[in-house]
Amino acid sequence: MYRTNEYFYDFMERLHSSGAAKDHVSLKAYRQGDYLLQQNSPLARVLIIREGIAKCIINEENGKDFILAFLGTGQLLGELEVLRNTRCLNNVQALTSLVAYAVSVPYFRHIVETDKAFNAMLLQELANRLAITSTRASLQQLYTVEHGLRNLLRLLQQQHMTLSKEDMAAYLGITVRSLNRALKTIGEE
Repeated sequence: MYRTNEYFYDFMERLHSSGAAKDHVSLKAYRQGDYLLQQNSPLARVLIIREGIAKCIINEENGKDFILAFLGTGQLLGELEVLRNTRCLNNVQALTSLVAYAVSVPYFRHIVETDKAFNAMLLQELANRLAITSTRASLQQLYTVEHGLRNLLRLLQQQHMTLSKEDMAAYLGITVRSLNRALKTIGEE
């Protein structure tokens, strides 16, 4: 359900523990509901989740939200903005209390340019995200809402997570009303 990346977590743990980057890497705590990144805002720092879960949300022009992903330990936030030199592409909000490594943008650029192992991890992560996103998009187009909802409910149960109806609907790309109809249909089966 939520994505993790042990390689980035391990990399940041070693970097932070060594103290070699103490002027460039710090720990930042967030409460449930806090925004780690805000869509269209300038990027202050790249974040790597140490502990906790966040949701990555795009606010569409029509005022609706679409949840792209749920992010856990080791997930990077803000790397695309650094690579593209743009403002934040989406919102990221803490679903639980959360602690993240905060990396200064210049230092993140330095790591990308000088550390081949880190660069390889970053390319692998971006490729994985592309594959997951394209697979998810095709499944949402090819299968019924009920099918997607069954899968979501199964994943939530497996990972002992709960989501509000609003978040479930935003993740499935439907309205709460459509979600309620699908829940009713599943309940009647």
